[in-house]
Amino acid sequence: MLLVFSVVSWAITLYKLREFRKARAHSASFLDVFRKSSKFSEVQAVCRTLTDSPLVGMFQAGYAEITAQVRPAAGAEPKPGGAPARPTLKSLESVDRALLRASSIELGRLERRVGFLATTASITPFIGLFGTVWGIMTAFQSIGQTGSSNLAVVAPGIAEALIATAAGLFAAIPAVYAYNHFTHDVKVFASEMDDFALEFLNICERNFT
Repeated sequence: MLLVFSVVSWAITLYKLREFRKARAHSASFLDVFRKSSKFSEVQAVCRTLTDSPLVGMFQAGYAEITAQVRPAAGAEPKPGGAPARPTLKSLESVDRALLRASSIELGRLERRVGFLATTASITPFIGLFGTVWGIMTAFQSIGQTGSSNLAVVAPGIAEALIATAAGLFAAIPAVYAYNHFTHDVKVFASEMDDFALEFLNICERNFT
């Protein structure tokens, strides 16, 4: 059981390291394009190549909401001799809600499987301790059956019982470190998403209200 917990937690650790590395790289590339582009449609065109960034999911949700709101205005017939109607948002709060919903979805995706590391860190030491207690009980039963308390008789059984505790710690310690590391990374991503949402809303307010 401890071996299974250890193997799965290491697999999750390696997978999340790769996922977060790609997310950081894609986020940096996306922000560079987002801040240099003059139109949201130009940013939308590159989103398909940067899908690992949580900011892309937020942008697409916000862009979809803006498109749904301004489409009627953009398709309206201009007045004779007048300029085309300027696209305006009906509700900036709706865009904010779309961004919040997308942020929650992206955070859930980033946190997926990280909880198993916390489970491994909290459970495996107790499983190891249980194995050690069981082994010591077995060792004392053997001592009672043989009637000898010689160290040569006692030591091998106790040493074998302690292997379970060592195995539990071997599974738990890396899981604790990985869980804390990924939790910190998720908080950094969440902060970046909050900053991006504010930046996106500021652009919307300047251009569509």
